[in-house]
Amino acid sequence: MMELFGMSATLIVLFVGFGLMIGVLFGFFGMGGSFLVTPALLVMGYPSRVAVGSGLAFVFGTSVIATLKHRDLGQVDYKLGVSMIIGTTIGIEVGKELVLHLETLGLAGNIISVTYVVLLGGIGLFVTYESLKGRSGGVDHDVDADAEVDADDIPDIAKKIQSYRVPPMLTLRGGIEVSLWMVLAVAFVTGLLSGFLGVGGGFIRMPALFYLIGVPVPIAVGTDLFEIVFSGGIGSFLYAQSGGVDLSIVAPLLAGSALGARVGSAATSLVDEEGIKIYFGLMLLGGATAVAVRQVGNAYGIDVLNTVSFALIIGSALLVSGAVVYSSVQALREERNPAPSTAD
Repeated sequence: MMELFGMSATLIVLFVGFGLMIGVLFGFFGMGGSFLVTPALLVMGYPSRVAVGSGLAFVFGTSVIATLKHRDLGQVDYKLGVSMIIGTTIGIEVGKELVLHLETLGLAGNIISVTYVVLLGGIGLFVTYESLKGRSGGVDHDVDADAEVDADDIPDIAKKIQSYRVPPMLTLRGGIEVSLWMVLAVAFVTGLLSGFLGVGGGFIRMPALFYLIGVPVPIAVGTDLFEIVFSGGIGSFLYAQSGGVDLSIVAPLLAGSALGARVGSAATSLVDEEGIKIYFGLMLLGGATAVAVRQVGNAYGIDVLNTVSFALIIGSALLVSGAVVYSSVQALREERNPAPSTAD
């Protein structure tokens, strides 16, 4: 069988296709997709260091593509993004050292997997519940980055946090004011997760920007991606120094994600906010289920559950990315062919 990068053609096609789906999810949700890539690599038998490092390298490459598209849509708050970089950088280094230490103890794989299940499942349930609860209101597709944010659109938690005016204060797009210390705290925690789990941190940073800081979802997605350019780049560089980045994995993934990231980014201006959050929650629940199944298989020596876990990862990525594309096409059709008014 033909080989490239020392890999079979079948495996390369699989990685390219997986990268395409992850690219759509990446551009749409503002999260790197390595929360699916890393456990997939672990299921395939790659060492923890390689799975985490290669996941971060993939995050870096795809985030550059998706950020450029969100910049064109006016959905990047550079002040917020730059403010988060310092905390993220420190967090990544702390997370990386934790992984290397746990790896020497032989505990890295199990602890990373359990953390994935708890975080993905918990955040997925919360976001899905909150989205379904607010679904009836409906949200405009287009977001004016310079318009004042309606107080009714800001979650109660974010209003409470914004009320703690500990200087220095940052004025963000939409007239939002928040303490710099809160931004740095969110950045450190997500950076810690990025370095520990091999993710861009988007699956927790995007909902944190919305629920804790009050940033509108499309701008939270675009700003999150901008920040991931730096966290993914720093993280992959640090892991590459210790041999944790496998370019034979990263290259085909990036080849597929190049197109997918632009498609997903464009979709954020077509699909309403609640739709984005519902898909986001379902995506996290799918990832949590897949990792949980793999852990059960490892604990009880049931090898077939590893295959089931991998199928769940691929299946959830295909299902949600397909739903994103379908919703975008439907939104475009509605814009071009609006329903006739029933009023007399």
